[in-house]
Amino acid sequence: MKRRRWLQWGCAHCTALAGLAAAESQPEWSAPARFARPELAGEEGGLWAMMDREEARLRRSPFRIRDEPLNRYMADTACRLGGVHCPDLRVYTMRMPYFNANMAPNGMMQVWSGLLLRMENEAQLAAILAHEIGHYLQRHSLQQLRDAKARAAFATLMAGFGVYGMVGQLVLLGTAFAYSRDQEREADSISVVLMRGTGYDTREAPKVWSNLLTELKAGKDNDETLDSILFATHPSSQERQRTLEREAANGSGEIGEDAYRRRLTPPRFELLEDEIRRGRYDESLVLMDRLLARDPGQAELLYFRGEVRRLRNADGDAQAALADLDAAAQTGQAPPVTWRSLGHMQLARHQRDAAREAWLRYLALAPDAADAALIRQSLEPLK
Repeated sequence: MKRRRWLQWGCAHCTALAGLAAAESQPEWSAPARFARPELAGEEGGLWAMMDREEARLRRSPFRIRDEPLNRYMADTACRLGGVHCPDLRVYTMRMPYFNANMAPNGMMQVWSGLLLRMENEAQLAAILAHEIGHYLQRHSLQQLRDAKARAAFATLMAGFGVYGMVGQLVLLGTAFAYSRDQEREADSISVVLMRGTGYDTREAPKVWSNLLTELKAGKDNDETLDSILFATHPSSQERQRTLEREAANGSGEIGEDAYRRRLTPPRFELLEDEIRRGRYDESLVLMDRLLARDPGQAELLYFRGEVRRLRNADGDAQAALADLDAAAQTGQAPPVTWRSLGHMQLARHQRDAAREAWLRYLALAPDAADAALIRQSLEPLK
């Protein structure tokens, strides 16, 4: 039996909006009044206090992205969607290269960097945030906390929200905190209402799902059902895609591609480095192709696609990687590591002079790089 690669994507319950049909056929949902903080002595107050303690840990976490313009942008987008609940919503962007977001009952939301890399515009981000806010407004996460009665499951849940040890326990976290299909459909329907009510184009929502499916299918098994707990707790991919495309056909509104690009560009290099470290080169290559289709000839993206191909090293990858790296270098705006990778490729082709020239260029551009000493050592035999 094939092992599920749950660790790859996390819960990822925020990726699709399969309840669009329900949103159309039923009376439109309206947001509840702002919640009052529960009394500490009660069960709900105790759960709330636990989440507050985990949030304090989250604020100090080394995984937290501390790009203030990006964090303000995330908070403002959630606030716009949350309406009267805005003061109670806090969004934490975390440097974790997996597609995941989650919401705690006290208003604490995490959004992981692997998800941010895969959003193309503000409307797609709004679809994710609105889905999580839907869980909050319907108090789904509170219900799940109450259901996590086993001590081990509850401890796992706490570890997940606190991020420490999260990657190693992500499978158990997904099991302990998976919403039901009905809860997911309800949050999906609410997200559409919130997007429309704040002027976002709901046609962007199904693209999130379609793009993720394309990546997962590019994996070695070519079977998205093996990759995430998402597929075990949600409607089938075929159902969701048909529903989304049908219901989003008449959408309109704000997309916000330029605004999203401006906010994500400053930390993008580090996030793309993290993406490569996942080691899922087939999936990462689909992402790089999609990014370059939107921004052809961009030096940073050419470097990363070339690096993915260099590391994957499948048939034809060496030549394609060299073409991407050369194209990046020709722009005059390539990151210094482009020449490091060119040096490795040229040495593998027994082009010693070209490898030496590339590495010398790298050291000239990045003399204090963490691997500068290692590159200098590698240059010794090439003199």
